[in-house]
Amino acid sequence: MHAQSDVPLPAPDAPFSEDAPQGEPQGETAPEFAPAEPSEPTAEARLREREDLDMLFTELAQTGGETWARAETDILRIWSRSGSATMDLLYKRGEAALDAGDTEAAVGHLTALTDHAPDFAAGWYLRGVAFYLQGNFGPAISDMAEVLKREPRHFAALTQLGTMFEELGDDARAMKAYRASLKIHPHQEDAADAVKRLEEKTKGTDA
Repeated sequence: MHAQSDVPLPAPDAPFSEDAPQGEPQGETAPEFAPAEPSEPTAEARLREREDLDMLFTELAQTGGETWARAETDILRIWSRSGSATMDLLYKRGEAALDAGDTEAAVGHLTALTDHAPDFAAGWYLRGVAFYLQGNFGPAISDMAEVLKREPRHFAALTQLGTMFEELGDDARAMKAYRASLKIHPHQEDAADAVKRLEEKTKGTDA
């Protein structure tokens, strides 16, 4: 998928900055969902979840053994919980629309989600993927920046940024994003292959 070459990007020294380009969300929101009061987890629950994540990320970063696969599954499961049944339903509807190839409906559901649950990083991530699939790289990069503001260890967002920067021809920032992602989750074959591909490309231009 190709994008317009004039899509603005974050500054080279801060490829994952919150100053990434903003874009107008596309698609309609889901009107049947009025703003909801999420059930806020207690401070104790938030601390316990953060401690669980810290332990899981330690397992994920280990290069040997097979426990990393279970850690990855558990991390993604924790990330997918918003703390609100209504918001979780919006997330699932957006995910189902994406799986069905209906990116417009996905953006609508996920825009409602990010509006009502702005601290839920997974909503921004999924909407960023939907924008990417539409070829809207500016809004997609902006959404990935929002993800990383809330969860700097979001390896999937970093890898997605790498993919978009590479497709836009910005190999330097693509490499930086891929390497940052692999430092967190070294078992991502796609990101590892991308680093090798860009390294070979760099050698070819230096020759």
